[in-house]
Amino acid sequence: MTNADSSFESIADLSSVAVIIPTLNAAHDWPSLVTALNAQGVPPEQILIVDSESDDGTPEAARICGYRVERISRAGFNHGGTRQWALQFFPSARIVVYLTQDAIPAKDDSIKRLVDSFLDPGVGAAFGRQLPRRSAGPIEAHARMYNYPDHSGMRTLSSRETMGVKTIFLSNSFAAYRRSALEGVGGFPTDVILGEDTIVAARLLLRGWHIAYDSDATVYHSHPYSSLDDFKRYFDTGVLHSRESWMLEEFGTTSGEGMRFVRSELSYLAKHNPALIPESLWRTLLKFGGYQLGKLESKLSPALKRRISMHHRFWAEAGEEKPEPLAFP
Repeated sequence: MTNADSSFESIADLSSVAVIIPTLNAAHDWPSLVTALNAQGVPPEQILIVDSESDDGTPEAARICGYRVERISRAGFNHGGTRQWALQFFPSARIVVYLTQDAIPAKDDSIKRLVDSFLDPGVGAAFGRQLPRRSAGPIEAHARMYNYPDHSGMRTLSSRETMGVKTIFLSNSFAAYRRSALEGVGGFPTDVILGEDTIVAARLLLRGWHIAYDSDATVYHSHPYSSLDDFKRYFDTGVLHSRESWMLEEFGTTSGEGMRFVRSELSYLAKHNPALIPESLWRTLLKFGGYQLGKLESKLSPALKRRISMHHRFWAEAGEEKPEPLAFP
């Protein structure tokens, strides 16, 4: 590990911070996002919108705000590759913050709080707390409360002895990286279906860096996933773990963490909405099945993988149309 930025004394002015936000038809969330971003103290020219051919006026609205806009094709978007490509536009940025278009900072200093994690020279990455949307149902809300607790913490390589695979959990919906650390581990992988953030987290920890979780740096961000969405999302996670098996070898399997989540969700629903317990069990079966199928993706046809993946464009070939959607009861 190299502490290239150990001379950092203050980042309160955010002048050495860049914010990168991939977008696709972000008009629905744009007013809330812009209001929250403009309160953060980040100079507009330090905010980059990477737009994937939006047709709802997103890039035009971003330019009006003074943000930098770079456009890419929808087919060319990749979770890791696009975020890595975007780094070139901020060659002097020492800290890079990534948001998604629907992650709305909940406080005026959410970004500053996250960035201040790097005052510790051992921190290579940091992520904040994701709060459920105000309209979130119990299943959606529990997922955020379980994965993003109300207490901060620091993870090191030794954390895997007690946390297992949870050690490498973080989300680029609201995360920041010390540029020197990110580049030191090769940057984001450029051809992954998802999980570019966890791959980098694992590499950072293996190189001796620490990962900070700041529960006071908050955004509103959650999704009303259907049971089919859960199946597809876990299929993609299985694909990731099949192709990046070294992560599970280094940090442990997902089975123990999965059971802890299920027990926590059932306990939460028993207190808040027992009528949702059957749905929770159904979703659990679909998640398990999707994950196991994803781990076997090498045996599946490309056409089937496109149909059962949340990120169907990852499998699509040039000129192919979106496959017909699946339907679950």
